[in-house]
Amino acid sequence: MSESYLPPGLPIPVPEPSGLSRPYWEGVRGEVLKVQRNPKTGVYQWPPQWICHDTQTFDVEWVEVAPKGVIYSWTRVWHPVHPALKEVGPYIVVVVELPHAGKVRMLGNLLGDPRQAVVIGAPVEAVFEHHNDAAPPFTLVQWRTIGGEAG
Repeated sequence: MSESYLPPGLPIPVPEPSGLSRPYWEGVRGEVLKVQRNPKTGVYQWPPQWICHDTQTFDVEWVEVAPKGVIYSWTRVWHPVHPALKEVGPYIVVVVELPHAGKVRMLGNLLGDPRQAVVIGAPVEAVFEHHNDAAPPFTLVQWRTIGGEAG
């Protein structure tokens, strides 16, 4: 993606000092979507944790998953939640369920017309929005509908 969806001035997302989410951020820089999984049971989990949710063990691994999902829920944001968003709005935030990854759910923006009709269950794909001029550079995952032009 060559153009930023959101305006400059927002805090730069970086891995927390503990490094827990570092594999996710490194993955999206390379346009690879990763989530955690228990290697013994195959149970996926998101957001990242130090332990596997299902067995309470520390055997968690990071795995690549297809950057596609379906809209599970959504909201249209009309009021700025940060000063940098004062002139931006509305915009749509979606909860995307990844059926091929144990139905884990991720948040993100839905690209396209901010007044578009949003359909629960609509297929979406990830769009990797690179911010190479930031210090440090980072990539955000945005979402767009599949099978029709967003908007």
